[in-house]
Amino acid sequence: MLFRLIKIALIGSAIFLVASISQAAEPKNDPAGILLKPIKVAPNTYFVQGLAEMGTSQNQNFISNAGFVVTPKGVVVIDALGSPVLAQKLIQEIKKVSAQKVVAVIVTHYHADHVYGLQEFKKIGAKIYAQSEGRSYIASETAKQRLIASRVDFAPWVNKDTHLVPADIWFDKQYKLNIAGLDFIISRVGPAHSPEDILVYVPSEGVLFAGDLVFQGRIPYVGNADSKGWLLALDEFEKFNPKVVIPGHGPQSINPIEDIGFTRDYLRFLRESMGSAARNMDPFDEAYSAVDWSEYDGIPLFKAANRMNAYNVYLSIQGE
Repeated sequence: MLFRLIKIALIGSAIFLVASISQAAEPKNDPAGILLKPIKVAPNTYFVQGLAEMGTSQNQNFISNAGFVVTPKGVVVIDALGSPVLAQKLIQEIKKVSAQKVVAVIVTHYHADHVYGLQEFKKIGAKIYAQSEGRSYIASETAKQRLIASRVDFAPWVNKDTHLVPADIWFDKQYKLNIAGLDFIISRVGPAHSPEDILVYVPSEGVLFAGDLVFQGRIPYVGNADSKGWLLALDEFEKFNPKVVIPGHGPQSINPIEDIGFTRDYLRFLRESMGSAARNMDPFDEAYSAVDWSEYDGIPLFKAANRMNAYNVYLSIQGE
């Protein structure tokens, strides 16, 4: 009798454990979890600010910004955030601001933290616009492996149902989107942070969406960037003379030319610090150890990103 009771208890515990694991693996609406709070920066323009963190399952990969502009004939979104659940939350926040439906999503570049939410906007009928170099990334083994890893790293928010979404409209150098009389001037400035980087300027609002050409309040992510091209791209900002710049990461800037200086100075410092060693084929470890990083080592994500950034710049200079 005692053996039967123990057996029943063990079976019941196993069932409970399996059920608990199953429930934990399923995304759920979590109103008490990660919250998106739209910040108004112009009469019709808003953005949500990602966290100055590495992407994790705990933050649902909410590490980048996304913006939206309300027009009389629909809402235009810039970037789609780093997981489908975040995109769902952004859609709900947009509904609180406007009864207009989302008609377009403009992708500043195809990095995971900006595009894993695209499928949710596609579901509600939005048309997606992106620079044509993004097609190469979508088809790459890098994108495939990144998604596989993200399904583990950001589970359950990025999972087997998460997929990369191609644009409906691919453009090359420049594209002008007009919704209800509001112009969205889209200019390719890559290769820079990525091959397909664009700027999105809304003249009537005086707002420039910069994607990951600009980082505020954290160390930039360089990755496989063209740092030389990135510096040239930052020079393009003065042509627009915007009132407000929305970076890919961090708070909005109301002193754009001054505030992009942080990203520009950091990239210049990386290139100056690594340049001689890269051209002379000196060992990277020695070159990195010889640099005084004190100007940057107190900034968020320095430890997570700086060494990798320096190494990638070191390699890219060798290839120039």
